[in-house]
Amino acid sequence: MVSPVLVTTKEKMRASVEGLRMELAGIRTGHATPALIEHIKVDYVGVPTPLNQIAGISAPAARLLVIQPWDRSTIPSIEKAILKSELGLNPTSDGNLIRLNLPPLSEERRQELIKIVRKRVEERKIVIRNQRRDAMTNLKELEKNKEISQDEQKRAQDQLQKVTDSFIANIDQIARDKEAELMEV
Repeated sequence: MVSPVLVTTKEKMRASVEGLRMELAGIRTGHATPALIEHIKVDYVGVPTPLNQIAGISAPAARLLVIQPWDRSTIPSIEKAILKSELGLNPTSDGNLIRLNLPPLSEERRQELIKIVRKRVEERKIVIRNQRRDAMTNLKELEKNKEISQDEQKRAQDQLQKVTDSFIANIDQIARDKEAELMEV
């Protein structure tokens, strides 16, 4: 009875950590990478759609991204979505392609990006803690319904805390890596 609760919680926590990795990949460093913009939501026929589902994205140079929409009529929507994102990029279009030149990051912009990273990391930690709380509630409910003993519940809670601590440590490591990447000149 305890095992399904722990397994489900681990999977939810793992998904949260992977979501954070994907989010942080979208925070730009000094290098152009398609991951930087592929998750930007573009208004496509009234539906918010990830950019990578309506266009091809490539990085032909270290500081250049090229977006090739499959439907040319989406170019204005793509440009608008890029301008609204927190990335601080200015798209230029020739009617077929959108080019994004990534300027070198100033020290001030690096500090802003680090604040964004820390904010998103803290949000994910809260998600992990909420998942732990939900699992604790489930364990207490199992014990209350006499499906597990008090000792089993206590051992499961200890296991759950260890799992939570390991995922929080993983998130902290991801944050340190991203901050170091942002501070590279």
